[in-house]
Amino acid sequence: MAGSPSPPPRERPVGVFDSGVGGLTVLHELLVALPHEDFLYLGDTARFPYGVRSGEELERFALQIAEHLLARRTKLLVVACNSAAAAALPALQARMMETTLGVDVVAVVGPESQMAVDSTHNGKIGLLATPTTVESGAYDRAVHAADPMVELHAVPCADLAPIIQGGFPFDEHVVETVRRYCQPLREAGVDTVILGCTHYVLVAPMLQRMLGRGVRLVSSGPAIARRVEHALEHRGLGNPREDEGDYRFLCTGDADAFRDHGTRFLQMPLGDIVHVDLEREPAAA
Repeated sequence: MAGSPSPPPRERPVGVFDSGVGGLTVLHELLVALPHEDFLYLGDTARFPYGVRSGEELERFALQIAEHLLARRTKLLVVACNSAAAAALPALQARMMETTLGVDVVAVVGPESQMAVDSTHNGKIGLLATPTTVESGAYDRAVHAADPMVELHAVPCADLAPIIQGGFPFDEHVVETVRRYCQPLREAGVDTVILGCTHYVLVAPMLQRMLGRGVRLVSSGPAIARRVEHALEHRGLGNPREDEGDYRFLCTGDADAFRDHGTRFLQMPLGDIVHVDLEREPAAA
């Protein structure tokens, strides 16, 4: 890896990481919106879930992953994990700007928040997210930076992401769990709900039914895809190829389990998955 020839910046992959397979919903949107780009996805499944860990711990994990993806010569970093973005974005941006290329970081919190503010008609936005994400206040800051008059009603969902990652089909326990988290948002009268965890897209139909068809669900995938496209255009880093790009996968946990769960999230074949040990990888240059 470190000794191989370095490709021209435009031909390098876009790095994407998440705590598990939930970020594959973001990768799916990226593959559709940017078909000529190469992508390298890292799922930190060995340390999943992130949503109950401390901010300091998540910042350390995120910086460790960033070093690994830098060593693999990524040209842009996408933080597809809401908890990691909420805890580590400033540190990640500072580290990536220290590199020779000055690698941009695109994270889920800001684009989702702006979309939600643009969408709401009554000024009441709901947020479903992990406890760590809610406690960080990252969405409060992002939403109020976009419009200080908007109300944000946040609901911490401690067990929803692990339940979703646990597999299909969904049973009555999942239905009741989702209903319990939706109830405070119904009572608050929100007309827009941010899905503050990439896993939640998989239960979007269930959420829509319970929140009501008049409530708009805002997920990170489409917003991130637009932000990545703009960042690449601004830096002149779009891949010049005309055919389809490549997408590859790394995971810190069991590769077979990653494939089994990940196929449902990506809705495309995953192919080979390489296991990595982040504690032993060389630092990026």
